[in-house]
Amino acid sequence: MRSGWCKILGVTNQAFSLPTKAAGARPIGVLLLNLGTPAAPETPEVRAYLREFLSDPRVIDINPLGRWLLLNLVILPFRPAKSAAAYKAVWMKDGSPLLVYSRALQQGVQSALDARNPGKFVVRLAMRYGQPSIDSVITELCKQDLERLIVLPLFPQYSSAASGSALQRALGKIAESWNVATVQTIDPFYDAPEFINSFRDVAAPLLKEFVADHVLFSYHGLPERHVKKSDTTGSHCLATEDCCNTICPANRFCYRAHCVATTNALVTALGLVPDLCSYSFQSRLGRTPWIKPYTDLVLPQLAAKGIKRLAVLSPSFVADCLETVEEIGIRAREQWKTLGGQELMLVPSLN
Repeated sequence: MRSGWCKILGVTNQAFSLPTKAAGARPIGVLLLNLGTPAAPETPEVRAYLREFLSDPRVIDINPLGRWLLLNLVILPFRPAKSAAAYKAVWMKDGSPLLVYSRALQQGVQSALDARNPGKFVVRLAMRYGQPSIDSVITELCKQDLERLIVLPLFPQYSSAASGSALQRALGKIAESWNVATVQTIDPFYDAPEFINSFRDVAAPLLKEFVADHVLFSYHGLPERHVKKSDTTGSHCLATEDCCNTICPANRFCYRAHCVATTNALVTALGLVPDLCSYSFQSRLGRTPWIKPYTDLVLPQLAAKGIKRLAVLSPSFVADCLETVEEIGIRAREQWKTLGGQELMLVPSLN
């Protein structure tokens, strides 16, 4: 996947050959953006993380007073302790899985770029919430007199709550500089061959060995209103049952349509039988409608059909995290067993 990331970044030996001696003396920055993680699996640290995360108006997109009341009267008094227990179940020696694997990705991309053009690239990782923060990393990068800065949100499918928020924060911080470097942002890569083939290479041997009765692609969920707001026409998204089947101008920013495209591409790349595959959405919060179908409600439906061996892929993530290791690998597996399923296998992310 290291070379795959280079291709997604648009980096080839030919494309980045040094045009002049002067330009060659200045590095190209590569900023990898992921969502974030608490500093520790303890209630105070989780509360601080959730406060920053859920205070973002792109995440909870309601009026400021309503958001403050929801956050401070409903979520923060109760959820941090529960989430801290979940984080403790998956915490690794060097930190949360998301941070550990994202750092490994940063190092891998740095090594791959150094192999193509030694000393030319400076690869950094920043988190939208928590540490290392976008502000601190961009401040450090801007001191290096960059030839250009490539910004890659590590979210395969676009959403305003993730990709949009991370880009808004990063570009806003970059714009504070007196001398603003040339900035290149990388589009969502939900069906990029390098991404699809890398997930195929991770999943294929595991699926062959596991022999699943059914393969479920479980994506992080979003409120339905987020999807509708991404519709450039205001009349396409969630208007019909097949609105996500094809990417068109109206839904080119639609997270759900991107997830459907990822699913279709992976089913083809893995050589799976379409009728033995499906997709769903997990991690919903609150009482407002979220995009469907819901993973925790799909599991009973699959069990009722007599499916015993279930494989789950979570291709809205490029690194395993709480939502994959704990929500699917632990809680969904326990739910599956109570439903009479024999085994649920979580296919690891790219990591």
